[in-house]
Order: sequence, then structure tokens, then C-alpha cells
Amino acid sequence: MRVLLVENIHPDAVASFEAVGAEVVSIERALDEDELIEQAAGVHLLGIRSKTNVTDRVLAELPDLLAIGAFCIGTNQIDVAAAQGRGVAVFNAPFSNTRSVVELALAEIIAMTRRLTEKDRGMHAGVWDKSATGLHEVRGRKLGIVGYGNIGTQLSVLAENLGMEVLFFDTADRLPLGNAKPLPTLESLLSQVDVVTLHVDGRKGNQDFFGDEQFALMKPGALFLNLSRGFVVDQEALRRRLESGHLSGAAIDVFPEEPKGRGDTFVSPLQGMPNVILTPHIGGSTEEAQQDIGRFVAGKLRDYTLHGSTSLSINFPQLATPEHEATRLVHIHRNTPGVLAAINGVLAEEKVNIDGQALGTRGDVGYVITDITARPTEQVVEALKRLPDTIRVRELKLG
Repeated sequence: MRVLLVENIHPDAVASFEAVGAEVVSIERALDEDELIEQAAGVHLLGIRSKTNVTDRVLAELPDLLAIGAFCIGTNQIDVAAAQGRGVAVFNAPFSNTRSVVELALAEIIAMTRRLTEKDRGMHAGVWDKSATGLHEVRGRKLGIVGYGNIGTQLSVLAENLGMEVLFFDTADRLPLGNAKPLPTLESLLSQVDVVTLHVDGRKGNQDFFGDEQFALMKPGALFLNLSRGFVVDQEALRRRLESGHLSGAAIDVFPEEPKGRGDTFVSPLQGMPNVILTPHIGGSTEEAQQDIGRFVAGKLRDYTLHGSTSLSINFPQLATPEHEATRLVHIHRNTPGVLAAINGVLAEEKVNIDGQALGTRGDVGYVITDITARPTEQVVEALKRLPDTIRVRELKLG
């Protein structure tokens, strides 16, 4: 098994793969398309974070690739549909770094409400500015959460524990936690809250989601945070609202264009503004979160490769597979009627006895796991590969 990990993925992931005899190559920085195609030639498992894009072109050039692990929450950097069509499973870490993102958001809300960054700069410049003017407690202030998923809900609970009143808006129906109140429209939320924080996903429909029209609806003196995706916010519009004084501060952790590696040059229209906190996409970058992500995603990739388990895959039917002594045939196919019958027809013709079988479908793809007592002949495997709707066939030896 050959594994390529890029963007400085935690060493625990490397150890997890090496424990089962995999050959692992780690690269600290992100790769562009051509670099990725070159570096990943012959690789079976690919691990990335948010800055490396896995396009259909990349997938077409990597016929040996079995699975991709996004060692982060978002997967918009991967052409998930193309991966599914080529029989490549995709896994991510939907929960592992939520606490880290939430803690950064809370820290920035408190820092901006107390104007800590401005006081800090003054002190370093030798200016003693002891004054309560413009400084506030977060207790009693209204927090507006846009996107009430894993991060938004956890932020909701902790913010309420600090005494904040929590309102939220989400396009999906969400169960409010604690005393949080859902609002029917984004516009109704923006006009009521003292702090707006975005926690939306990376779907294409969220491109330019938040611009001048939305900033205009926010309360005068409100604070704005974006720890979700860089492309959802018009940063020029945000700068204008900050310069005019309509907004009193902002904290931004994600940007439309981000450097590929540590130490590279960064440019943003928000640089140099005293009431803006800029961080280099570190919402989920704590040692605890990265270690947890490394172990979690590596475990999913390893289980898929060795046992065929697709539990928590974002583009394959989810089948959790028991471990026992058997040979396992994994058949990935286009989701059309009659494929299971065709598979079993091949096995019956070759007099192969089935110990157990599971089928799952998801969108355009079907996934069949068949356990048999004896190792199949080469003719059986080739016959399965020749079935009209076959995408990929794998043979796994369990136990």
C-alpha cells in the first residue's frame, strides 16, 4: 500500500499507516494539479487538507487511487462526484476539530468586544490607554450564528454559558440547543444581533453568499466573524463597512486565495486595519485537533483499504463490515437494476459459495461486499470486472 500525505498532516496518521506495512510519503505544503499528478503516481491512498485540489483531471491520471482522505471538515476541494464515478471513496473528519474552531471564535468575540488587540498594540508602542470607552462584556449581547451545524451548535451552547443570547439561521431545519432561537430568514437575524459569525459549508451555492447587501443589514457597531470558507464573503465590501464605521470590528480566518505553504506571502484588503483580527486559517489548527483528525481519517482509510468498510464515507454507500476469516470481494458499480443478480450469477457459474453479502447504493454508485470461503480464481475476478456496469473490483484477504 502506497500513501501520499500532503499539507503537513499529523505524524499519528503516518504511524497508523506504517503499522500495517504501508509506504508513506509526507509533504508539508499544498500541491497544484501538475505537482499532485506527479507526486501521487502509483499511490493507493491520498491524504490532503484544504488547499490541495483533487480535480477530475487529477483523478483521471491516478488509476491506482483507491481512496482520498480530507484531513479537515470541508471537501469542496475534491471533485467528489468524479471520485465516485471512478470508484474512489472519500472520507473526511466532520467532528474532530469543531471544538478548536469554536474556541477560536469565542476568543475572537471576547477580544473584539474588549478591543484587546488595539490595547495590546498600544502597550507595545509605549502608550498607556486605560479607559473603558468602547469596551464591553459579552454577557447580555446577542450572537447571530449563520449555519447551525456541528460547529454552530457547539458554539451556541458555549456562548450561552457565557451569558450571550443566541439566535441562528440555517437553510435546513435544526433542533435548537439550550435557549437558542431559530430565525426564519438571514435578514431577520442580521438586523437583531451584535455579533454575526459564519459557519456555512463549502458548497458552490455559498459562493459570494455574504456581501455589501448583507453587511448593510447588520446593526451599526456590530462585529463580524468568518471561520467557514473564504469565498463566501466579499472582503472589499467588508473593508468599506469597517472604514465607514458601520461595523466596529471583524475576525477573519479564511480567505478567497490562500498561500500554499507556511512562510509564503499573504495579501488581503483587510490588512493594516486596527479593528480586524486576521489569522492564517487556523480555526482547526490545534495540536489536539490535528492529532485527532490524523488518527480518525487514517483509520477510515485503513479500514476501507483492508476491510472494505465505507462507514462515514461522503460519496459511497455506508457499509460497516464485520472482520472474520474470509476472502472478501468488493464490487463497485453503476447503480442500475440487476447488478447484484449478475454478480451472483458469475459466482454461481464458477461454483463459488457465498458466506455473507451486503449491498448499498448511493446516488449513481452501488457497493457490494461478498464474503466467500475460498480464494476466487482469476477467472472469477476477471468475469466480475467484465460486467457492463462494473467500476472497480477488489479482492481482500481477511484474518
